[in-house]
Amino acid sequence: MVPRTERNVLDAFIGEARAAQRLLVYAEQARKEGLPQIEALFRAVAASEAIHARRHFALLERAADTQTNLQQAFESEQEVNGVHYARMLQEAIEDGDRRAAKVFSEVRDVEELHERMYKRALDSLLADREVEYHVCLVCGYLHEGPTSDRCPVCRARAAKFERVGTPAQDPRQQLARTSLFPVFMPARAGSPPSE
Repeated sequence: MVPRTERNVLDAFIGEARAAQRLLVYAEQARKEGLPQIEALFRAVAASEAIHARRHFALLERAADTQTNLQQAFESEQEVNGVHYARMLQEAIEDGDRRAAKVFSEVRDVEELHERMYKRALDSLLADREVEYHVCLVCGYLHEGPTSDRCPVCRARAAKFERVGTPAQDPRQQLARTSLFPVFMPARAGSPPSE
């Protein structure tokens, strides 16, 4: 790919990925305001934008075999956690931005956990163990197995954790397989709570 087109594809990827996340935030606000049809619209367009982002990303990078993908993900987490978040946290502290510093600190801690999870997965790639994951919807902390009463990073209650499993474990995650970002569907009144 020639450099100009590559820059355009990267810009398109960033724009679509940002739009998908923005629309999920808008959907959550519509849900809070009791506007389910607007929430559904925002979630549907977010899923569409995530597909666009994934298509752009596929032009930039290709998936390799799983072991190579795990190794690349592990190395990426090492760099993000050890270099980028350390710098961003320090700069936020220097700038006196406590909110940004708190977010950078929490995300750094979660990224460190991701790094350890990838390392464990690499070390036991052939071990056929089934793991259930729960993600904190406040800070992104990822937990293997049943959740505790509170998130160890942001102290959110267990109710703020969403189970993320294989499609066989959790059919609601089927959409997540086709989009760039998981599209969490909050439980509705009268529906059974998520596990």
